Amino acid sequence: MQLVDIGANLTHDSFDRDRDAVLARAREAGVVQMVVTGASREHSPLALQLAQRHPGFLYATAGVHPHHATEYTDECDAEMRALHAHPEVVAVGECGLDYFRDFSPRPAQRKAFERQLQVGVDTSKPLFLHQRDAHEDFMAMMRNFDGRLGPAVVHCFTGTREEMFDYLDNDWHIGITGWLCDERRGAHLRELVKHIPANRLLVETDSPYLLPRTLKPLPKDRRNEPVFLPHIVEELARDRGEDPGAVTAQTTANARAFFRLPPAG
Repeated sequence: MQLVDIGANLTHDSFDRDRDAVLARAREAGVVQMVVTGASREHSPLALQLAQRHPGFLYATAGVHPHHATEYTDECDAEMRALHAHPEVVAVGECGLDYFRDFSPRPAQRKAFERQLQVGVDTSKPLFLHQRDAHEDFMAMMRNFDGRLGPAVVHCFTGTREEMFDYLDNDWHIGITGWLCDERRGAHLRELVKHIPANRLLVETDSPYLLPRTLKPLPKDRRNEPVFLPHIVEELARDRGEDPGAVTAQTTANARAFFRLPPAG
């Protein structure tokens, strides 16, 4: 079994005490490659550094999450573009819109998103996208770049049927996390995941967030980590009526094609 975790926030300070052990546990569980999420001016360079220390195993994204949109200045844009000059950085993002929390003003979010979409055009790299409670503006901004962007994944999908089919109608990929395992908020995904075409399906933990609530026993610190990706895949396969091995093989092939990753060493 070989799995690819397309979204792990491994630069998060909760991993500072045992990051090497976290990586070792992931390998032992069959997670052979991971994409480390870069989501701010501070953490995108750290994601690259982590990827450079683990060649062939870790890769990185570079971007600014909408929560941090106010930091997307001209200087920040130059920093992101410099990060994208490195081959270990395989996608633009995490970027997008988040009107659920509004940690940055919405005009700042839209401006930062637009500038990062332009980085996507200029680098021809895939997009690692975030959208929450902002679907109409998100789609409008993506339409402004029609025909100029590379592949896109709406990561950590938690939305509605209508939103999902809008993404699929644009041939974008869908990232599924342990939100699927949350009976309070993610129950609707159990039905929706059946309708994702096999070649558009990607899997991720979004560690250290979104610990799958169906894990038994739950870790005492409630921290999610990539070692739990096989559990998410098992639940996803069950909901799709498919064999876990088939879902593993398909999502791994999809991730390598999407991010242009070589086979694991």
